[in-house]
Amino acid sequence: MIKANVILDHYKWKYKIKNPSLYFKNKITKLNRLSSYNKKKHEFSILLTDNKNMKRLNLKFRKKNKYTDVLSFPINFIEKKNLYIGDIAISYEIVNQRSKTSSFFLELDRMWIHGYFHLVGYDHKKIKDFKMMTKKENSVLNYLHEKI
Repeated sequence: MIKANVILDHYKWKYKIKNPSLYFKNKITKLNRLSSYNKKKHEFSILLTDNKNMKRLNLKFRKKNKYTDVLSFPINFIEKKNLYIGDIAISYEIVNQRSKTSSFFLELDRMWIHGYFHLVGYDHKKIKDFKMMTKKENSVLNYLHEKI
């Protein structure tokens, strides 16, 4: 069973998502229905923040003095028989800007799914890895957004 902890760090998120914890609980519950995910026992945290904090995190951990859309901080720590796999941080301003040509929730899901795949070991340094990661991300994204 996958579990996500949600930390709200910027007030504007509440304008778009009334209850962020419930939103992610519903998404993770649906993700757990996929056979390739329901056997996993791990948890992670999602920080819903802003560009200012993303820039600070990016500088501190990646030595890049600019904001970015999503950051992932993978770790492996066993806590109460569950594996804590790391943290994801997401910028409100970037999700909101990208949603001008899409949907806020689609863009948000695209970012946390991307971050999640980094937490479980995927990267996109090589083109073949980029293609595989993108294919998996799109598969999960399509599943989460299909109407039941």
